[in-house]
Amino acid sequence: MRKFFAALACALAATPALAQDAPKINGADTAFMIVSTALVLMMTLPGLALFYSGMVRKKNVLATMAQSLIATAVVSLLWIGIGYSLAFSGDGAYIGDTARLLLTGVGVGTASPFATGIPEILFMIYEMTFAVITCALVGGSVAERMKFSAFILFCIVWLFIVYVPSTHWVWGGGFLQKMGLLDFAGGTVVHINAGVAGLVCALVLGNRVGFGRENLSPFDLSLAVVGTGLLWVGWFGFNGGSALGANSRAVFAIVATHLAACAGAIVWSGLEWIERGKPSVLGVVSGAIAGLGTITPASGYVLPWHGVVIGLIAGAVCYWMCTVAKHKFQYDDTLDVFGVHGVGGVMGTLMAGVFATRAITASESNPGVAGLLEGDMHQFVVQAIGVGVTIVWCVIGTLISLKIVSAFTSLRVTSDDEREGLDIALHGEALHQ
Repeated sequence: MRKFFAALACALAATPALAQDAPKINGADTAFMIVSTALVLMMTLPGLALFYSGMVRKKNVLATMAQSLIATAVVSLLWIGIGYSLAFSGDGAYIGDTARLLLTGVGVGTASPFATGIPEILFMIYEMTFAVITCALVGGSVAERMKFSAFILFCIVWLFIVYVPSTHWVWGGGFLQKMGLLDFAGGTVVHINAGVAGLVCALVLGNRVGFGRENLSPFDLSLAVVGTGLLWVGWFGFNGGSALGANSRAVFAIVATHLAACAGAIVWSGLEWIERGKPSVLGVVSGAIAGLGTITPASGYVLPWHGVVIGLIAGAVCYWMCTVAKHKFQYDDTLDVFGVHGVGGVMGTLMAGVFATRAITASESNPGVAGLLEGDMHQFVVQAIGVGVTIVWCVIGTLISLKIVSAFTSLRVTSDDEREGLDIALHGEALHQ
C-alpha cells in the first residue's frame, strides 16, 4: 500500500512538469498564420499571374500565366517531399538533412521549432509559399521566349541548387543566420535570388526577337493593376506573417510595408512625370512593387518612418535601373525582375543594417540589434556579406541549373514560335479576339 501511494505521489508531482514541457499551440497565432499563408499564395495565384500577363503582348498572356501556375504546382510538391527538410531540419552550416523527408515526424500536435506557437505543418506550408513565388518571379525575366518544358525543369533544378541552400543559410540555422544576418521576410532568399537568377537567365537566353526595334508594349495594363493590388495586399501576409505570430512586430512590419509601397509609387511616377511629361499607370504600379520588395528584409526591424524613406529610395533607384541602366546595357529582362526585385533586395538588405532599431528588435530576453543610425557598423558589414554571398552563389547556381536543363531540352523557343506567340506555339490556346 505504501508503495502504491508513493508511486501515485510521484506521478502527481511529475504531471506539472510534463504539461509544461508539452508544446502549446496558440490559437490566435495559428489563425493569423493561416491567413498569412493564404495571402502569400494569393500573391502568386492570381496576383503575380495577372501582374505579369498584363505586361506582355497579347499572344503571350496565357503562356505567362502558365508559368505561375506550373511553378505553384511543381514547387509545392517538391517542397513537401524534400525541400522543407533540407531547408529547415538539421543544424548544418550549409544544408539541412532528410529528417523531415515527406514530412516525417510532423504530427498533429507538433509545434514548429522556429515558431513554437504554431503547428510545424503550418510553418512548413507558409514557407512553401515563399519558395513558390521566388521561382515564379524568375519567369518574368524570360517571359515571351523560354520554353515551357525548360521552365519546369529549371524550377526543379534551381530550387535545390539555389533556393533551398539559401533558405537554410538565412532562416534554417545556417551560417548566415548564425553570423547575425537580418532578413525578415526575404531580401536575400527571395528578391536577390529571383532578380539575379532572372538577369542570368535573360542574358543566357538572349534578347527577344525585335527587342529595341519593334513595339513590345504591354497588352492590358488593367490586368497589371489588378495584379498589383493583389500583390500589395498579399505582402501584408508576406512581411507581417514573417513575425510568425499575431503580435506587435507583425503590425509594425505591415505598416512599414504599406508606407514603403506608397512612397515608391509616388517617387517613380513623379520622376516619370518630370522626365516624360506624363505619369504612366505602369510607373505607379512599378514603383509600388519596388517599394514592397525593398522594404521586405527590413520590415520587421524598422519604424514606420523608416519604411517611407526606404520606399522613396527604392522608387528612385529602381526607376533609374529599369530605364537608364537597362537601355544603356541593352539587356532584355522582360518584366524588370532584376531592376525591381534584385536591386530592391540588395538595397533593402543593406538598409536593414542602416535603419534596424532596438525599439523594434529588443525584448525582455534580447537586447536587440541596431543599424548604422544607432551606431552599429558591424551589422551593416554583416548585411553586406550576406548580399555578396547570395549574389555569388545565385549566379553560379543559376548557370549550373541552366546548363543541366539545356542537357535535356533547348532553353528557348524557335524564332518562328516566338513571332507566332507562345500561347499558340506552346499551349495551343489563344485569347478571344
